[in-house]
Amino acid sequence: MRAMFRPFSLYVGLRYTGARARNSFISVITLISALGLMLGVAVLITVLSVMNGFDRELQTRILGMVTHLSVYGREPVNDWQQLADQIEGYPGVEAVAPFRQLEGMLTFDGNVAGALISGIEPEAERQVSIVGDMMWEGDFDALRSGSFGVVLGYGVARKLDAELGDKVTLVLPEATVSPAGVMPRFKRFTVVGIFRARAEVDSLYAYINVEDAARLARQPGTAEGVHLRLNDLFAAPQVGWELQQSLGYGYYTSDWTRTHGNLFQAIKMEKTMMTLLLSFIVAVAAFNIISSQVMLVTEKRGNIAVMRTLGASPGAIMRIFMVQGTVVGMVGTLLGTALGILLADNVSTLAQWIERTFNTHLFDAYFVNYLPSELQWSDVGIIVAIALLISFSATLYPSWRASRVHPAEALRYE
Repeated sequence: MRAMFRPFSLYVGLRYTGARARNSFISVITLISALGLMLGVAVLITVLSVMNGFDRELQTRILGMVTHLSVYGREPVNDWQQLADQIEGYPGVEAVAPFRQLEGMLTFDGNVAGALISGIEPEAERQVSIVGDMMWEGDFDALRSGSFGVVLGYGVARKLDAELGDKVTLVLPEATVSPAGVMPRFKRFTVVGIFRARAEVDSLYAYINVEDAARLARQPGTAEGVHLRLNDLFAAPQVGWELQQSLGYGYYTSDWTRTHGNLFQAIKMEKTMMTLLLSFIVAVAAFNIISSQVMLVTEKRGNIAVMRTLGASPGAIMRIFMVQGTVVGMVGTLLGTALGILLADNVSTLAQWIERTFNTHLFDAYFVNYLPSELQWSDVGIIVAIALLISFSATLYPSWRASRVHPAEALRYE
């Protein structure tokens, strides 16, 4: 008997869905329910895509520029190649490159910019960092020993208003005694390239040859340590600890989690919290489905009584209203999914249009200077499944109420 009424339940449920316009108030509540689901699903997909974009940018741009693990010598490393050979065979290590870091001010044509000057060997640095792939102008390989060339970050170059071929002056925070008195140390460099990673490193970093950096540090032929690229960046703390124990007291390590780990954890926590908070929009829409169905059951009491009199079982009546509520949930969810995918694919362009239109910079305070987005279909599938589950669950109580209507009592006042 139940099998006979399943097509009947589907047919009547769809008819009730399409006939709601006859009661304007119930139609408004139904529309609000569908729009609430659509908004909740669309916002969830868009926000999670943006959070995925920030996560991607952190791993590719920031952690691509900032190496996974660094090994520092407590004294200047005289033979960095020997140290590199010793480390390269360690499990998990993919590449090793020497470095020496200096801090100073760059000046050009009256403009001043503070920068972290990183002395590197271009060919080896390409193996541990993506800076060579982020060149905006010039040639990263032009950082040859003795040429005293410099590759500037895009933000640093804009602060200095410097271009390729310009002579910028590096002022080191180290005083020298001259006939004119105590003077800071100066060295002129030729701009041979400008890199642009579209991240905060653009305004912080400049690169010179490691041997030129050693000469400026008055320790020619030495390096401060080596940068490492790992096959699993999340293993950096463990690998760093093991290497420090293996290399002995003369060396110590530092990994990316000390400089950017908090940012990475913050993005993950924000993604979880935003998902939880925005899910309340879907929950509110589900409550609207419940209220609209309760009112529909009240309106259709006479029809329910007639169907029960003609032989419809309580289960068939329950399925009718479950079909009706589920259709509303499916329409809202599918429309929200389409809108969310559209927004996720175009939110970066939309943010750039807002910045140009209102002449503002919305993301300069963040570690990337634009709004990234990455749509992951796994997130879309989870959101759709949760929305459909919530909307389906919202139909159970009103449908059960409908199945409990007694024909005699319902027809008494008809």
